[in-house]
This record gives sequence, structure tokens and C-alpha cells, in this order.
Amino acid sequence: MMVKNGRRSGQQPIPEPPSSPIPDGGLQAWLQVLSGFMLFLNSFGFTTCFGVFQQYYRTTYLSNIDNSTISWIGTLSTFMLSLSATFAGPLLDRGHPRLLVASGGSLVVFGLMMTSLCHEYWQLILAQGVCVGIGSGQLFIVATAILPQWFNTKRSTAMGWAGTGSGLGGVVYPIVFHRLIGQIGFGWSVRVIGFIALATCLVSLSITKMRTRPPPRPKIVDFSGFKELPYVLFALVSFFGSAGLYIPFFYITEYSQAEVHGISSELAFYMLPIMGAGSILGRLFPAIAADRFGNINVLALCTAVAGVLAFCWIAVQSVVGVIVWSILYGFFSGTFVSLQVPIVAEITKDPRILGGRAGMNNLCTSIGVLIGNPIAGILVKQSWLGLQAFCGALLFASAFFTVVTRVWIFGAGMSTKA
Repeated sequence: MMVKNGRRSGQQPIPEPPSSPIPDGGLQAWLQVLSGFMLFLNSFGFTTCFGVFQQYYRTTYLSNIDNSTISWIGTLSTFMLSLSATFAGPLLDRGHPRLLVASGGSLVVFGLMMTSLCHEYWQLILAQGVCVGIGSGQLFIVATAILPQWFNTKRSTAMGWAGTGSGLGGVVYPIVFHRLIGQIGFGWSVRVIGFIALATCLVSLSITKMRTRPPPRPKIVDFSGFKELPYVLFALVSFFGSAGLYIPFFYITEYSQAEVHGISSELAFYMLPIMGAGSILGRLFPAIAADRFGNINVLALCTAVAGVLAFCWIAVQSVVGVIVWSILYGFFSGTFVSLQVPIVAEITKDPRILGGRAGMNNLCTSIGVLIGNPIAGILVKQSWLGLQAFCGALLFASAFFTVVTRVWIFGAGMSTKA
């Protein structure tokens, strides 16, 4: 059989990436940032606000169930988010972002509407844990894997702007729930959140657009990255970081009520939105800095500082102290979500398979989440000290592997060019 241009005759040619350079701006590119903002709002935005649901379930719906068991609802939702993103990534690489937005948005809204009807623990597991989680993962992979196709030198900045959506979700959704529940009850409070999610997902559905053409027959699950050491090292970063990152978001309200002297129950609730507000800034400003100083440098620094803050949490027992701590932790932990995909994009040679690579990285994230929060729930039964030290140790481990990854790729010098 004849061979022509490096392939056998009769085979279909492999599509090439677009010949035009990545635009790094323009109306269409910034519309993808807006789309990503809406998708982050309805994916990790729900993850960071679960603490308000946990506190409500603990005191009202599920008062006979301990915190560790209740935390499985939020943990399972975050796990399913990351796990479903693993399988949604290759589907995105096939060129179906709007299908994922439509499917994911429908599952999120349906899961919230079903949550509004729940009265039993197992019902919340299925509706809020499984259904919302699976839908959120489909939204998240579109939010993160589309932007690198439109931005190069401004990639982290664009991702930072989009990532502020998850921080805003951590502010808006808890406040909506808290302010409405006394007036219209649990069911309609959750339905209002569902209607907000529906409207914002429709905005994203109308403007999401891929720029690169898909490769032929992408794998359903792409394990190829695990043959490359930088990818393996960064998978460890994602595993340890995700295991520790969300512990304060789940427990800051309860900690404030139990351990902070002189704090009212109303102010204790607002610690979670305050942390979310810090997270908005933490997703944006470090991402802007990353375009200048390097994604992996900024991630290593911010994760290490978040680890230090986790240990400092042990000494926080005043009202002013917990407010300041919540802002700072929200800021430095927020960087973790914004910069993961830009780093995966840096170590992925073919941008057309970025969805699959980002999805497999999310598999490592999902395992970390599945381990971290339930262990924290067990530790808090003994003491807050154990939970806080566990959180700090995991974040330090993540920072360590970030530095190892950086040295392996770029060497020990200051340059972030391989």
C-alpha cells in the first residue's frame, strides 16, 4: 500500500490545529470568559457554599446524624464533579461543548429541584450529592478547557476572571439561602437557587464556542498523560491540594459557633460568604500575576501560604481574628482552582486533547476530595486541632509537589521557560 505524507493511502488525514494564531482577546474570546464565569458559578460555586447546607442539615433536617456523615453529601457532590469531568473531557475534545453545557446545566437544575423536595438523608445523597455533582463536572470541564484555545499570553488572567464565578457562587448562594429560608422555607429557597442556575447556564449555552478542531477518534478515557513524569507530579499536586483545600469551607461556620468567643450565630454564618469573597480576589489577582511570573511559581507560593494559614487557624479564637483569617484563606486557596488547567495546558503538547488531560487531572482531584473531607469529619469528633493540622499538612504536601514539578520542568533557576 502506498505511503503519502507519512500516512498510508486510504486513511483519513489527521486534522491540524488552526493555522491562525491564538487571538488572546477580541469579542469572541472574552465571551468565552463570560461563559466560563457562569459555568464556574454553577459548578465549584456550589462546592464552596456547601457549608451553609451542612449547618442547616445538622441543626434541622438531619439533627440525628453526625457531621462526618452529613459531610458526605457535599463530599460526594465534589467527588462526582471531578469524576464526571474526567469522562466529559474527551467528549469536549470531540467538539461538543454545548451538549455538555446543556446536559450539565439540566442535571444541576434538576438536582436542585429534587433537593428542594428531599426529607431523608439518602434522598439528599442522590439529588444534591450525585445529580448536582455529575452536572457540575460537565460544566466545569467546559469552563476550564475552552479558554486555553482562545488565550495564550493572557491565559491565566482569562482563567482568573472566569474562576471568580466560583467565588461569587460561594458568596451569593449562601446568602440567598440564608435570607430566604426564614421567609419561604427550605424548598422554595433551594428552588430560587435552581432558577438562578438555570438562567446563568442558558447564558453560557448561547455563547460557548470551541476554536480548535477535534483530533480523530479521541479516547474516551485518556491515560497517556500518566506516561509523562511532569503530568504525574502535577497529579499529586491536585490530589493532596484538593484533599485539604475544602475542609475550611465545610467547617468554618460550625467552628465559629463552637470556638470563637463572643460571635453571634448570624455573624458565624457569614464567615462562609466572607471566605468566598476572599476567594473571588484569590482567583483573579494571583492569576494576573501568573501571566508574568509563571503559573506554577504563583501556585506554589499561594498553596504554601494557604498551608501556613491552615496551621494558624489553630490560634484563631476571636471575632476579628476569624474574619481576617477567612478573608486570607479564601484569597490564597482560591488560586488552586484557577491555575490548575493553565498548568496542565503548559505540559500538554497538543491543545486538541486538553479536555481529556484536564479531565484525568480531575480524577486525581476527585480521589483527594473523597478522602479529605470525610477524614476531617472523623478528626473533628476528637478535636478541632486534628482537623486543622490535617488540613495544613495536606496543603504543604501539595505545595511541595508543586515545587518538585516546577524544578523538573524548568530547573532550579528563576526562568519559567523550559
